[in-house]
Amino acid sequence: MLTENEKQLIQHAWEKVQEHQEDFGAEALERLFSVYPNTKTYFPHFDLHHDSAQIRHHGKKVVNALGDAVRHIDNLSATLSELSNLHAYNLRVDPVNFKLLAHCFQVVLGAHLGSEYTPQVHLAYDKFLAAVTAVLTEKYR
Repeated sequence: MLTENEKQLIQHAWEKVQEHQEDFGAEALERLFSVYPNTKTYFPHFDLHHDSAQIRHHGKKVVNALGDAVRHIDNLSATLSELSNLHAYNLRVDPVNFKLLAHCFQVVLGAHLGSEYTPQVHLAYDKFLAAVTAVLTEKYR
């Protein structure tokens, strides 16, 4: 579980993310589609070209959901319950994709936060995104 110090690190770094939600979300999705092309199968109706309006819009939704998780870091299950239901029962997304997207988001954070993305921040986000992934895959069990 996250320590109080890790929660503070996550929330402090998130202040920087909030200023660039759409950009960071779109970049994370583009990285996901580039590095793991099989993930594109869940978006057959999207224009998957760089900087497309659909990727930017969905990227912003992803980062908004993560922002909700940051704000409710002590109650992730309730916060992400609807999103978990949607992806498990309606969209039927392979749960491994949450881990892949979390990794891509970590790369975006590292690229844009630079020296502020310390090993401690990286570890805190790794634990946080693992917890988010676990909650999102709860309904698959």
